[in-house]
Amino acid sequence: MPSPVRRNETAGLLYALAGFALLSCGDAVVKSMAGQWAPTAIAMVRYVLGAVGLSALLWRAEGAAAFRMPAPGAQLLRGFAVALATIGFFSAIFVMPLATATSITFTSPMLTALLAALVLGEPARKETLIASAVAFIGVLVVLRPNFLAAGWAALLPLLSAVGMSLLMIGNRFVAGKGSTLAMQFFVAVFAALFLILATAALHFSGIDRFAVHWPHWSVLARCALVACSASGAHWLIYLGTTRAGAATVAPMTYVQLLIATLFGWLFFDNHPDFSTLAGAAIIIAAGLYLWRAGRVRDVAGTD
Repeated sequence: MPSPVRRNETAGLLYALAGFALLSCGDAVVKSMAGQWAPTAIAMVRYVLGAVGLSALLWRAEGAAAFRMPAPGAQLLRGFAVALATIGFFSAIFVMPLATATSITFTSPMLTALLAALVLGEPARKETLIASAVAFIGVLVVLRPNFLAAGWAALLPLLSAVGMSLLMIGNRFVAGKGSTLAMQFFVAVFAALFLILATAALHFSGIDRFAVHWPHWSVLARCALVACSASGAHWLIYLGTTRAGAATVAPMTYVQLLIATLFGWLFFDNHPDFSTLAGAAIIIAAGLYLWRAGRVRDVAGTD
């Protein structure tokens, strides 16, 4: 019979698996709105609704004291990072297959490691440089045919990956300064503010795809669905992390690519070509190598 520790770890992995799968479900819902509303407007409504819902939950769970904001500069960075990542990814899946955009965003762990060396002064380890170089090769493999088809828009998933990496850096500055629910609320509020500004600016830019009009009610309903599913997904991932540990659940993120590929195939007739599959495999291999190197280093440090 499995030990309590083993059962807890298994439960954590299942929570994380469900959370990452739910994120991909939300991505598929967003892609279903392609051409029906501006991606910036969809992102804005998603985070405005998320901020409102999280504020109600935070008030009920922790009271007024929880709204005292620690490290406002870092919270501003986190909100900007999320807004950047969301605009990049939502815009990307409007012009390219879901699996392709998802695979390129998996360069985020390598970018985070590089930014940690530049911004936080952490040592740039050999494993980080190797993984980053390999991941870059994978990105080139994925991008080559898509760049020919989508032009510069094919680089949008990299913008999303940069945003997620900045978020990870910001998270390190606020670690331990508040509850997980409070940290989710603050990032949602600042992301919503940045997305409101970006939506307005791009609406008046004259670029057709960012022009905002009053949408069909079903678009707003799907935005609300994405807001709920994303918040639920992040909570499941948090539960998984607390039970099994961040390092243990990290590889579960790659289930997103499997779900994205499946949904792209079933609902959007996106059949991944050899370049996409090969490039995604290279990027995932780089991420798993970096994760494995970190696990080995952590074990060695406890000996």
